[in-house]
Amino acid sequence: MAPYESEDSQSTGRRKVTRYAVPVAVVGVAAATIGLVPALADSGDPDLPKITARQLIDKIATSDTERLSGTVKIHTDLGLPSLGGAATGGLTGGDKGSSSADPKAKLTELASGTHTLRVAADGPDRQKLSVLDDASEYSVIHNGADVWAYDSKSDEAYHAKDTGKKGSAAKGSAATGEHSGKVPVTPKELTDEILKASGDTTSFTVDGTAQVAGRDAYRLQIKPKQSGSTVGAVTVSVDAKTGTPLKVTLSPASGGAAVIDAGFTKVDFGKPAASTFDFKPSKGTKVTEADELPAQDHRGRAPKGAEGLGGLDGMNVIGKGWASVAELKLPGGSQASGLASGSASGDMPADAQQFLNSLGDKVTGKFGSGTVYSTRLINVLITEDGKVYAGAVTKDALVKAADAS
Repeated sequence: MAPYESEDSQSTGRRKVTRYAVPVAVVGVAAATIGLVPALADSGDPDLPKITARQLIDKIATSDTERLSGTVKIHTDLGLPSLGGAATGGLTGGDKGSSSADPKAKLTELASGTHTLRVAADGPDRQKLSVLDDASEYSVIHNGADVWAYDSKSDEAYHAKDTGKKGSAAKGSAATGEHSGKVPVTPKELTDEILKASGDTTSFTVDGTAQVAGRDAYRLQIKPKQSGSTVGAVTVSVDAKTGTPLKVTLSPASGGAAVIDAGFTKVDFGKPAASTFDFKPSKGTKVTEADELPAQDHRGRAPKGAEGLGGLDGMNVIGKGWASVAELKLPGGSQASGLASGSASGDMPADAQQFLNSLGDKVTGKFGSGTVYSTRLINVLITEDGKVYAGAVTKDALVKAADAS
């Protein structure tokens, strides 16, 4: 099918645009996240009725899929060196009173490498997401008034009560995108994050058809119109019958392998068995209640001893759309200056410092001097006076934003 590009006005559609949200959404997708390996190998492009980009966006927006089950493959390639256990343990685990089953910590492991997920949903009150490893399984289950997470490797469980409010943050995973881990983990969630942040800085094109997980699909291609973005294109394969995104691929502007490639390998839109969402901890399983954890309170105050780099001042946004840059202020002290200069800090583990040094690139400008920490998608500039500039933009774009602030 020949590509068809929408009019600029078509890009807004039903969605109210938040101008700074595209890079923030991409950060959430890339840094929380996942990238899914290509789903099943294509078995020939299906011959489907012609459709415009606006019609395809509307098809996604009006999709009423609430019941599904399937398998999703995850692969993320941000170009980060491996930190081994320090990548997650040093950032999310090891604190007294913490739980290895806490979704906020566990799901960050999807930020790199390849993972297999099993997902299921039956309306707004029942969802399940399982991360499958060779010899273990981690699951998050929402069933009515309860949200459970279970890590079979450590035999630990995490329990939270649903607020009982429709669409609450405790709900969802496979279909709604509102699982308690706050990490987009399915093509539907990824697509919603990207589309709701798109505006007149974005080009939409119908780029032919494909077959994903045995389903006929249209390919929606999303491209930044602005220069300076590290995002080359986002391609969404949309189920021709239901309007459900089946696969999402984010390609970097620099070329090469996809940074994020998300897709179902198997999908079924029938009603999952009720037993899918049952969970009861076994005798001997360590259970941690959510309100027992020393997590941030509702005012955003970090737990004692975790202030450090968490004490960021309010965010200012420079620019708009895909080229926008978030500006924040680090707390004073040796940590900020150490990060900016790339020098070691006595408070930072050696492997973490080595990790940061491998990403760092010294830069100067009207703003002074600092260090840019780069991945294939997200770049962060930390200046020696303690400011942070971050976005899905190039190093030159960060320096330009810092000079202009």
